[in-house]
Amino acid sequence: MTQPSPGGGKGTFITLEGGEGAGKSTHIRFLAEHLRARGVDVLTTREPGGAPGAELIRKLLVEGPPDAWDSTTEALLMFAARRDHLERTIRPALARGQWVISDRFADSSRAYQGYGHGVAHERIETLYRLAVGDFAPDLTIILDLPVATGLARAAARHGVEDRFERFGPAFHERVREGFRAIANAEPQRCALIDADAPIEAVRARVLQVVTERLGIG
Repeated sequence: MTQPSPGGGKGTFITLEGGEGAGKSTHIRFLAEHLRARGVDVLTTREPGGAPGAELIRKLLVEGPPDAWDSTTEALLMFAARRDHLERTIRPALARGQWVISDRFADSSRAYQGYGHGVAHERIETLYRLAVGDFAPDLTIILDLPVATGLARAAARHGVEDRFERFGPAFHERVREGFRAIANAEPQRCALIDADAPIEAVRARVLQVVTERLGIG
């Protein structure tokens, strides 16, 4: 039998955030398996992407040269994809009572386009209100590790979706600073986890946070 959300019948929205190579997809897989083994109906998804229209925008954002877009255009594209993802995938799944686990959500725009590229915080939050409204994750897990380690892990994948990796270490240091600032500003929603630890230790910490924050073992 599917276990209901702690919130009383509706689904629960969990996001995993972090810089390049932080291990988000690996730990989403671990977490989804853990929850499903306990009877939770889980949907995993990603950003940019996660819905048909958003996946088309994803290709524009994650492939090609770093200078394909200026910072404001990039932010607009991200929030356009996010709106499609939210309306076509996330909200319907939550309404069905599913738990949704997303590889990135709006904190990535705050960190990448905001801290990384320097788009003003006020502009990012205006886009958030327009595209997302008052909706927010129930829990955000931020995987933190040194930039050099993350970029080395990401480079080892040898994929075509490497546009953000090519912005350089200084950009990614600002992104890391942004994620840490978000975690410090919203401790009730966010949990910062050391992703430079052994993978089993990171996995255990992720499960501990989910158990403590959302009441599921």
